[in-house]
Amino acid sequence: MPFLLSTTLRRTSSLASSSSFVRNLTTSTPLFAAAATVPRTYVRKTPTKPTSTSAPARPAAAARPILDDFPDDFPILPSEQSMVEDYAHLSKPVATPPLTDLPDANYTPLPTISNNGGTGNIGNVVASQGIPGEVPAPVGGKGEDWSVSFAGLSERPFDKEVAEALLRPLSVDDVEVKPDGLLYLPEIKYRRTLNAAFGPGGWGLAPRGETHVGTKIVSREWGLVCLGRLVAIARGEQEFFDPSGIATATEACKSNALMRCCKDLGIASELWDPSFIRAFKKKHCVEVFVEHVTKKNKKKLWRKKDAPKFDYPWKET
Repeated sequence: MPFLLSTTLRRTSSLASSSSFVRNLTTSTPLFAAAATVPRTYVRKTPTKPTSTSAPARPAAAARPILDDFPDDFPILPSEQSMVEDYAHLSKPVATPPLTDLPDANYTPLPTISNNGGTGNIGNVVASQGIPGEVPAPVGGKGEDWSVSFAGLSERPFDKEVAEALLRPLSVDDVEVKPDGLLYLPEIKYRRTLNAAFGPGGWGLAPRGETHVGTKIVSREWGLVCLGRLVAIARGEQEFFDPSGIATATEACKSNALMRCCKDLGIASELWDPSFIRAFKKKHCVEVFVEHVTKKNKKKLWRKKDAPKFDYPWKET
């Protein structure tokens, strides 16, 4: 390959200390001339750090102000020394003088609540601790407080006519029998006997205490007053199965107490006589087998001989 290299060396400066050399390079080869004109891409040889994709860091919280940063007019709490000085001017409490004079005869004590079965009075005001709506016992006046009074009890016997009305023998039609064989007198017939003996309005029941309501039973004590005299005291009771039936149970409790009070007057006293009970059941009652219509179980029940047969759900066999 022909190659021509010509070099021209010139010295243009006249001074010995300054000189420059210019070298001219000329080639006749086309390959080198073409390679000299091709642009080259720049490649970085040093490694670079990867770009972070995480969230930017939170800015640093501002520093809390120091004491010097508060304004000069900021309120300052009083010191303990000043609080103690505020109480220094207080004087000591004056002691109560001792009691030297006792109350004289003109002293009137404060009214108190008397303990008379849950009722009492403060002046003219009556206090009660029973069921709301119950009428408390009368306080003061001409009448007796029958919640605590025993006036007339066993004072004297009643007249002969009254005693005959109270002690008259029971008739067969008056006595009833329960399915379990218990003989009883309907409650209304006790009232009829009292009306026949003392007349309507000549007797009454007075409450002797408040009504006690338990989980399944209601009870209250009553006193039977006849012609202004207390003749008997008894506690009546009645079961209930729902809170809505308390009112009905309270009325039945009163009737139960009336029946027990009438026992002291001799009304229907035969029902507590075992010999009368056996004779009456043998002569006027019958025990029959019955079958439950749906459950098909059998048992023995009592009824009067002249009473109709048992109806649904029982059927006599």
